[in-house]
Amino acid sequence: MNPASATQARTQANALVAKLWSYCTVLRDNGLSTIEYVEQLSYLLFLKMADEIASDPSAAAAEAKAVVPSTHDWRSLVRLRGEALERHYRDILETLGEGTGTTLSTIFAGARNRITRPALLERLVRDLIGREDWTVEGTDLKGDAYEGLLARGAEDTKTGAGQYFTPRALIDAMVAVTQPRPDDTISDPACGTGGFLIAAHHYLREHHPSGLRLDERCGLGAGRIWGTELVAGTARLAAMNMLLHGIGAADGPSPIVVDDALAERPRGHASLVLANPPFGRKSAITVVGSDGSLENEDIAYDRDDFCATTTNKQLNFLQHIMSLLAVNGRAAVVLPDNVLFEGGAGEKVRRRLLAEFDLHTILRLPTGIFYAGGVKASVLFFEKKPPRPDGGPNTSVVWVYDLRTGKHFTLRQRPLRQADLDGFVECYLPGRPRAERVESERFRPFTRAELIARDKVNLDVTWLRDPSHDDADSLLPPAVIAREIVEDLQAALAGFVAIADALDGPADGDGTDGDGTDGDGTDGDGTDDDATGDAAGPTASRCV
Repeated sequence: MNPASATQARTQANALVAKLWSYCTVLRDNGLSTIEYVEQLSYLLFLKMADEIASDPSAAAAEAKAVVPSTHDWRSLVRLRGEALERHYRDILETLGEGTGTTLSTIFAGARNRITRPALLERLVRDLIGREDWTVEGTDLKGDAYEGLLARGAEDTKTGAGQYFTPRALIDAMVAVTQPRPDDTISDPACGTGGFLIAAHHYLREHHPSGLRLDERCGLGAGRIWGTELVAGTARLAAMNMLLHGIGAADGPSPIVVDDALAERPRGHASLVLANPPFGRKSAITVVGSDGSLENEDIAYDRDDFCATTTNKQLNFLQHIMSLLAVNGRAAVVLPDNVLFEGGAGEKVRRRLLAEFDLHTILRLPTGIFYAGGVKASVLFFEKKPPRPDGGPNTSVVWVYDLRTGKHFTLRQRPLRQADLDGFVECYLPGRPRAERVESERFRPFTRAELIARDKVNLDVTWLRDPSHDDADSLLPPAVIAREIVEDLQAALAGFVAIADALDGPADGDGTDGDGTDGDGTDGDGTDDDATGDAAGPTASRCV
């Protein structure tokens, strides 16, 4: 797409988002949260778009087929009014949610009408959704508008919706340096609303237009690109998001599986894993007592493919991704900094990572870019290698790019943008031998021997000093300083809570296992049941 067309598409998408969002305040008065509003829009948008595609005379036969029964489609809904419309809408949601395994059933699974006033529902159906043509040929308008809506929903911090969102600039940079290929099987075991999977799909379309046949493009949503999500409501948004971006088919196998990814070893392997597991202090399940009370119980996943048994959610996701990768597969994973330095289980996992995998790059992320406050995180880039004939480690050099020191961002006044990551992408040299990399002020190599010699194999390496600490002329604006103080206090509080939990509860079987991350994240997601790829091997991973 040329720059003028891209700008026009963005303008159209922003206009659509503004129009959709203008109705949000009306539904908030009806008791809906932001995410519930987006959820209801998803149902109606799906019905309207399915109707437009099925009735498009210029569409190919495969595209024009009806995926919704005529008794429960958009036209059956829009001809009704008042209470009759509301009753039929409830019947549509219940009927379309009865199936299993398809994208359609994932979107409508457990669907409920949250708009209790028929007049509001009628206004939404007729005045907002019904008056627009939501399928626009030649652009990703519908998908971009929906993503814009999800981004607005992430700002609703009261519902915790922001935990499912990764800054788009960071997603695009991670995809740019990992360079998805047409023959890749791509997975995200903590997919949230599907941002990484959609970005990878977009990269393939942009960079390999001639390398993808029609059947291959359709195949991307039938096992070659898949995600897993624990929370059914979030999985619904992910499935809708992917469908609008052309991944999979409404009546085909769902690219999103709702399950707990950490519960068992992967049933298939992926050649590329892109993920940002949800931030949270512990893996936990909610237990309903006989008296109806709710209690959380920590989970220590006992898997024979894990090197360490721990309740630390991020360490468990890292170990799961290490198992999920196919041999010679590559991964880019956002993880909180405690994964880089904590002892006990953390040290065991890092030793295995350096021995059995090629951990070649770490990107230290700036603060202020996530909705979860007080989070300091990094991106780990690594590849799964076969054992070396001499039995030696697969990691030789780890390059660290420091995008944190001297960098200050906020979600609104100073958001992270693509230009802020251009320097990292250039230094990474995607597609070129890492031997050609050049050291710079922010980009330095560290040998495996240097890292192993550090206390507890600490990978949290720093060498730069923030100029604002030395130069009065470089002092930050008061608002930024205040925000950073709040984030530091939140991180410190989370650390003290972790220490208190370790003192109060039983210790992990592998030793001390503290955690310094924000504790508001909802636990990740599930294992893909339909993924194609190599079968997982039966042998347990070696614990170094």
